[in-house]
Amino acid sequence: MNQDKQLSFEFKTISGKKVTSDFSGGDVTSDGGVLLLRELADRMGIIDRLAEVIPDTRHPGYIRHDIQTLLSQRILQIVCGYEDADDCDALRSDPGFKTACDRLPSAEDLASQPTMSRFENALSPKDVYRLADALIRQFIASYDTPPEAIILDIDDTDDPTHGAQQLSLFNGYHDDYCYMPLFIFEGLSGNLITSVLRPGKRPTGKEVRSIIKRVVQRIRTVWPSVGIIIRGDSHFATPELYAWCDTHRVQYILGLSSNAVLKALAQAALSAARRGYEHTGKPSRVFRQVRYQAGSWHRELRVIVMAEVSALGDNIRFIVTSLESSRPSFLYETAYCGRGRMENFIKDHKNALKSGRTSCHRFTANCVRLMLHSAAYMILHTLREKLLTGTDFATAQFDTIRLRLLKIGAEVREMKTKLRFILPSSFPLKKVFAVMHRKLVLLA
Repeated sequence: MNQDKQLSFEFKTISGKKVTSDFSGGDVTSDGGVLLLRELADRMGIIDRLAEVIPDTRHPGYIRHDIQTLLSQRILQIVCGYEDADDCDALRSDPGFKTACDRLPSAEDLASQPTMSRFENALSPKDVYRLADALIRQFIASYDTPPEAIILDIDDTDDPTHGAQQLSLFNGYHDDYCYMPLFIFEGLSGNLITSVLRPGKRPTGKEVRSIIKRVVQRIRTVWPSVGIIIRGDSHFATPELYAWCDTHRVQYILGLSSNAVLKALAQAALSAARRGYEHTGKPSRVFRQVRYQAGSWHRELRVIVMAEVSALGDNIRFIVTSLESSRPSFLYETAYCGRGRMENFIKDHKNALKSGRTSCHRFTANCVRLMLHSAAYMILHTLREKLLTGTDFATAQFDTIRLRLLKIGAEVREMKTKLRFILPSSFPLKKVFAVMHRKLVLLA
């Protein structure tokens, strides 16, 4: 405390009085909203699900922080914007985070950075597999009743690396050394289903099929009759995936890379689009469907051609689908282009929650970190979908929710029979906070 008092600052005087500040506040937290996160995570059961799949191989005589407490501390700190394990050293004594981890402010401090780093590096590839499966089970548990159908939006993104991380590869498209984490979201709700950290290269067809197979089989174990549609861009359009989906009652609508044969098949649509543009002077789109089978495909498939002509020139796009009944324009403009929402989901995961902080040397440890950030995504997504409906923050980005609703200064008073968080009277969003708490109670 004396050391903190040395960090004092002087400011311009007011009415002849000197204005100073220091970091000697004691039991004060800058994250009063973490109380809501604690209650929400408990009702979701997400941290329990993750903790139960991680075996604790440590010597019982040296354990000061159990697995569940370590997970709670790390995940809730990520939600509140502290993505680095280094932050544990300062936040281990924060009364807000101690309370969120079911520990009184007067009790022993939470884990330090070395303890948290040892935990992340102690897990095995089998543990990572179990964590990924726990995320899928959490996704399934988020539904009160089985849905009739779900959409699996699959995509990857670059995660630049800056050191000697294992399996960091140079990616020519992104022109950088990176990882390529792959995400699967439910396209209608934005729920995260699972995430996979991968080396910095495009996945092969066998790799995509393996990931989809595991996810679909896990979902169908609980929902055997659910309809499933897979959406993705062209580098997920592989013959291995087509063949597997056709034999397992899974539909797909995927981008398709152009080639000379497809361009020839699209000439009639392109000519019609040109005539429309010449006649009206406005951008003209024409849709056609063709039957096409590449040499590596197991059968002939339906390909949708979108030919567009505008002042910018010609634009030809292709998608391949197993859906036979819908109109070509609907399949392209609504069904396929609807996957654009996934960019916002990835943005929340990658930018707001800083899931690119994969700076461990060991690849497995970085996989663990991605799982923890994915759990943080699930908590914040549930908060937005369940607690903020009907408010101005119902569609807010994660970082906006954090800065406006979770970053609340609070004095913490521990008394004989209760623990009191004193929030600022001037907090402008106290009514929204009250709405969140009321809906949280109803989730019980």
